[in-house]
Amino acid sequence: MSGLRVIHFADLHVGIENYGGVHPETGVSLRVVDFLARLDEIVAFAADHETDLVVFAGDAFQHARPDPTLQRAFARRILQLADLAPVILLVGNHDIQANAAKASSVDIYQTLNVPNVLVAEAYAVHPVQTARGLVVVGTAPYPIRARLLESGAGLKSMREINQYLQQTVTDALDKLAQEADQLAGDAPRLLLGHFTVSGSKVGSERTRLLGTDESISLGVLADPRWDYVALGHIHRFQDLTAGREGVPPVVYSGSLERVDFGEEGQEKGFCYVTLARGATRYEFIEVNARPLVTVEVDCRTADNPTAEVIARAKKHDLANAIVRLRIVLNDAQRHQLDERDIRAKLKGLGAHHVAAFETHVERADRVRLGSKTDGLTHEELLRRFFVSNGKSADEIEALLAVARAFMEDPE
Repeated sequence: MSGLRVIHFADLHVGIENYGGVHPETGVSLRVVDFLARLDEIVAFAADHETDLVVFAGDAFQHARPDPTLQRAFARRILQLADLAPVILLVGNHDIQANAAKASSVDIYQTLNVPNVLVAEAYAVHPVQTARGLVVVGTAPYPIRARLLESGAGLKSMREINQYLQQTVTDALDKLAQEADQLAGDAPRLLLGHFTVSGSKVGSERTRLLGTDESISLGVLADPRWDYVALGHIHRFQDLTAGREGVPPVVYSGSLERVDFGEEGQEKGFCYVTLARGATRYEFIEVNARPLVTVEVDCRTADNPTAEVIARAKKHDLANAIVRLRIVLNDAQRHQLDERDIRAKLKGLGAHHVAAFETHVERADRVRLGSKTDGLTHEELLRRFFVSNGKSADEIEALLAVARAFMEDPE
C-alpha cells in the first residue's frame, strides 16, 4: 500500500448501558463491555496493519462527566493506540460540558501532555509527523451554538441567527482549508470534523443524541484541498461523495456499536484509509457489534400463542443477540402467553439478553395508542397506531418501510 495508513473511527459513546445486566467480575454494565470490546478490535487492527495515524471523530463518552472507571478503561486503550501511532481525539458534543470554562471529557490527555495524543478542541491545523511522513490535519470540533453566537450581537430573528451560524462555520472551515493548503505542500491533508452535513442519512440518534444541530453544506467539505474528510456525529456509515470525481471522500465512519433498536441491522465499524495527495482510498472494516433482533409475531389467529412465538423466534439468528419481542394478541389470548417459557427458549436459542417483551392486545374497544407513549419514537407510535387498526405484521412492516424512507429523506 502506498500512502499513509490511517484509522478513522467515531461515536464510541462509552457509558450507554441499555439492554443488559452487570458484569459479575468488574461490576460494569455488560453493554459498556460491548462498547469497549469494539475499541479493542480497533487496537488489534492497528497493531496488525502498521497504522501511521489514528483519528477519532468525537463523542468518546455518553456524558461529559464520565464515571472514573469508564475513563480508566478508555484511557488504557487510547494509550495502546498511542504506542502504535499518533492519535488525534476530536471533541464531540457529548464530550463538552454546558459551561465553556469546564474541561471536556478528553481534556485530561492534553493537560497531562500524554505522548502521541493530541486533543483537538478548536478549529485549527496541525502538522503531524508519522512513521511514513508528514500529514496535515484540520480539526473542526462540534460547533456549539451558544459560543458561536457570542459575536452575533444584534441578531433578532431565528432566520438571522441560523444564517449567521451557518456562515460562521462555513468561514471557519474555508479558513482551515486555506491554512492546510499553505502548510502542507505535497503532504496529504485530512479534515476531522464532528457535525451534521446536509443530506446525510441519520438514524435513531437524531432524537436521542444529537439535539439541535447546525447543518453544514456538503459543498464546503467536498473541497479538493482536502484528501479525506473524516466525520463523526451521525451513527450510520456513509460516503457523501461516493462516485464523484475530483473531490475527496467525505465519510461518516458511523458508531462502533449499536446504540438502540433504531440501529438494528446497520453495519458498524471504522474506516481504514490509504491517505495520499489526490489519490486517497479507503475501506470500511466491519466490527463484531452486538446484534439487535426484533421478533414480531401476530398471534391473533394462533391456537397456541406461546408455541407461535417460539416457532417465529426459531426463524431468526439469535446467537449473542439482544432480542426485542413484539407480540399481537386478541383479547381471549391475553392470559395464554407463557412469558417464562418463551424467555427460556430464547436463551436456549443463544440470545444474549431479552430487551423488551411487548404485548399488544386487540380489544373490542381498541385502545388506540395505549396510555404510556412518553419517550416513544415516531416509528414506535406509528407501529402502535397500525396495530390498533388491525394491520397484520406483514402489513405493518411494509407501511413502516415507507414511513422510514420518508422520515430519512422527506424530499
